[in-house]
Amino acid sequence: QVQLVESGGGLVQAGGSLRLSCAASGRTFSRYTMGWFRQAPEKEREFVAGIPWSSGRTYYADSVKGRFTISRDNAKNTVYLQMNSLKPEDTAVYYCAADRDSFLRQNPDEYDYWGQGTQVTVSS
Repeated sequence: QVQLVESGGGLVQAGGSLRLSCAASGRTFSRYTMGWFRQAPEKEREFVAGIPWSSGRTYYADSVKGRFTISRDNAKNTVYLQMNSLKPEDTAVYYCAADRDSFLRQNPDEYDYWGQGTQVTVSS
């Protein structure tokens, strides 16, 4: 069982930055693939970024590539999402999720555990 708690959301102007954190409980955090997803009003939840436990490689949606950076600190049981050059279209509730599989998947239905989400609002 893994519990996930996101933090770091808020209101920021376009062009600004935010850093989201996701703290995980459980002793096997290092063996979970971690992903960040987001959901805007009346839209489906979409993949933003992911980092498998097996390789440490990072993966990004095209819409955030070059602006967002995902990282993990296994010693702190925490995964981060650094968001730079934010745009109004980045406004959404951001969720972190954990997947027991070793490879990265972008389908949210494949993830086993979810946090409660944190709101990110980017004003123009």
